[in-house]
Amino acid sequence: MPRPLVPNRRDRILDAAEALILAHGFDAVSVATIAAQSGIGKGAVYLEFAGKREILDDLLRRAVNQVRIRVQEEVGDDARLSTAYRAAARAVISDRLMTAAFLDDQGVLGRHVDTVSDARYRVRHRAVVEWLHVLQRQGRIAEEVTPEHLALALSSATIGLLSAARLLGPIGSRELEGAIDALGAMAATFERG
Repeated sequence: MPRPLVPNRRDRILDAAEALILAHGFDAVSVATIAAQSGIGKGAVYLEFAGKREILDDLLRRAVNQVRIRVQEEVGDDARLSTAYRAAARAVISDRLMTAAFLDDQGVLGRHVDTVSDARYRVRHRAVVEWLHVLQRQGRIAEEVTPEHLALALSSATIGLLSAARLLGPIGSRELEGAIDALGAMAATFERG
């Protein structure tokens, strides 16, 4: 007789994986430990995910989506670029996985960061470019600013924050929030209206 489906199985797996990754780092976690932590059989984990990389990918997508929702709720549709960045700083700091990823990308995310080969970062970057075009059409960004250039600068700065702790020395949540807020302040120099 087949076992009954566990309610919210996917979320339970993700929650268990997040706790383990935050405690031990991605490289030290296995599908077996995730299964044990979630109280779900290892085979059932593989019914939901192809492997632990896919689990981490889903965790990061979930965290990014939660940050996006928090920012949207805080600033609404008429966000200014600087306001959105400042709201994003607060949203990132309120999410344990996102904060941990920024403060110790290799310790938390391990080798996974270096193995991402799909277009996810380019897709996110293109979304920023499109958003800047919308803000420019609304008269919220100066006409002389090229959205592609501004998006590249902002995306590069944000990506750079992921390796800042590793390359520049330890940083804490306050420094991270301040750095993202500073990006918002810099972005304000391009705003109009």
